[in-house]
Amino acid sequence: MNARVTGATARRILEQLRHDPGTLALLVVLPALLMVLLRYVFDDQRTFDRIGPMLLGIFPFVFMFVVTSVGTLRERTGGTLERLMTTPLGKLDLLLGYALAFSVVALVQVAVILVVSLPFLGLAVEGPLWALVLIALLDALLGVALGLFASAFARTEFQAVQLMPAFVLPQTLLCGLFAPRDSMQPVLSALSDVMPLSYAVDAMRELTVSPGFSSGLTADLAVIAVSALLALLVGAATLPRRTP
Repeated sequence: MNARVTGATARRILEQLRHDPGTLALLVVLPALLMVLLRYVFDDQRTFDRIGPMLLGIFPFVFMFVVTSVGTLRERTGGTLERLMTTPLGKLDLLLGYALAFSVVALVQVAVILVVSLPFLGLAVEGPLWALVLIALLDALLGVALGLFASAFARTEFQAVQLMPAFVLPQTLLCGLFAPRDSMQPVLSALSDVMPLSYAVDAMRELTVSPGFSSGLTADLAVIAVSALLALLVGAATLPRRTP
């Protein structure tokens, strides 16, 4: 790993995003608009206060997964990745560069969502704001890591999008957003226990009711961080050097 090369990779990706207003709108504007939509779909402040913080953990994960998996595949099929691999750039440098670049984007995304949700939509969060931002950032990193990993199994951008149900939908359905995990069938509850998004939702739910930083919240953050790190390492191992 080379910090200078990793930083250069992150700058290149951010520069590409700066010239892609459609992707920036998808990452930054659309999640905030969805929060506004959901506030009035529920049309009940208490329901929104319960669901809203959990969505702050899910949105960064979903959007980063989609953009990262498609973007990485585009670089592979266009030959960019193969050319980069002839330079001192290593696989881990590439993946960490992506993670660093999208972490910056995730911070902007979460900041926009919070500006819209807290003062304008009246979202109530009892826990510290920095903890909420940290969880959302870790979720974004998890989405980036899984997106990089998933891109290794696709040959076209359409196939990359098709992988979303396999990597994202099961976690979204079983994470506790729609029903408490302990009320699910034992098999589904056991599956949810090994899905990192479940711990993100648990952490966000705890922030809505507890002003402190409990040991349970610390454990949830550790699970998310370790899951993101493992996905990055597996992604580095499976990332092909040659264009398919």
